[in-house]
Amino acid sequence: MVASMGMEQANHIRRYCDDNVAHFDWMEAQGVPFERSYYPDKAVFILSTEGLMSTGNEKVWPFRDIATPVPRGHQVQMAGESPGAGAMTPLLARCEEEGVRASHDSIATALIVDEAGGVAGVAIRQTGQDRYYRARRGVVIATGGFGVNREMLARYFPGLPDTAEPLGTPYTDGSGILLGTAAGAATSGMDGMIATASIYPPGQLIKGIIVNTLGQRFVAEDSYHGRTASFIMEQPGQRAFLIVDADIFAYPEITTAHHELIDGFETVEEMEARLELPSGSLARTMASYNRHAAQGRDPLFNKHPDWLKPLDKGPWAAFDISFNRSNYLYITLGGLKITSDAQVLDGKGAVIPGLYAAGACTAHIPRCGKSYASGMSLGPGSYFGRVAGRVAMGNSAPLSGAAGA
Repeated sequence: MVASMGMEQANHIRRYCDDNVAHFDWMEAQGVPFERSYYPDKAVFILSTEGLMSTGNEKVWPFRDIATPVPRGHQVQMAGESPGAGAMTPLLARCEEEGVRASHDSIATALIVDEAGGVAGVAIRQTGQDRYYRARRGVVIATGGFGVNREMLARYFPGLPDTAEPLGTPYTDGSGILLGTAAGAATSGMDGMIATASIYPPGQLIKGIIVNTLGQRFVAEDSYHGRTASFIMEQPGQRAFLIVDADIFAYPEITTAHHELIDGFETVEEMEARLELPSGSLARTMASYNRHAAQGRDPLFNKHPDWLKPLDKGPWAAFDISFNRSNYLYITLGGLKITSDAQVLDGKGAVIPGLYAAGACTAHIPRCGKSYASGMSLGPGSYFGRVAGRVAMGNSAPLSGAAGA
């Protein structure tokens, strides 16, 4: 596992895991609220305030055989679709209390590099004027990914359909990545993406099956929505269909995904013909699935027994969940290459003195949608941002041994 992911990623994971409890405690100490409650159902996001939930592939095979499934997602105690604001408001208040100065209405235009190749400051443009700031300890880039940068998207994702939309702010334009590379920084994982147009909630739809244009299943339907999307992107024509029976029929609740209900069908054969699948393919797939589901098994993909049931109660229905026909939202996962101390590396693997980076402008810990889980942008972003500040100030000690920093 370490060899396949690279020592760099392994070091990031190890440090993040070792320090995560201390980091959680620190977040609470800054006033970020977390409710001691549990959300048991499967969801993409929740509008209530429960603080703990499963937000990835915890119960999905083969991961559940590698590590004991436990809920790993922590949501800030704030109802609504943007709980991140519940974290930023107290954190910004703490910055103000500590006298942190901010320069607003500014755009960074270049990093200032000294004769030794280190980053000594930053050039900005503010209200039409160029200004230059010398860095006392270092420069930290924390500018987000490149989801709205059309040139970068065309380079790294040339087949991205027009129906796909970036998830994030209008400023995820790759500017921080470009600032870093102009100063000699290396990048990693630039072809990585997490996309989503989830079929759930409601969770009952997970009991259906997902097939491609060959009438074949290709993923465990209880996978995290980003993992499912990554497999759909690999199918012929990027096409996929969700098949359900009368027992579990429902419309996907995330209506922005625009999964089209193709139709209802009295027979599987009628559905197969309407979807233009090879003759007999869907009937064989469903017969095999139903036979094993009745035994509580899924030998093909080991779908969790919680989501297994024979799809034998007609009529049946099919939704088009194709990557190029539904409205998939995406986050880019590649960015500046950093050490576990958040120091930016150059093309030869050497640290660029005075330059640090954190968040979605850096290469994520998971670099493809198949291994992504909700929170793997916000969590590491807040953690390595804090690491960057500490290391720039000369303190690289583990956070688990730190007090208040």
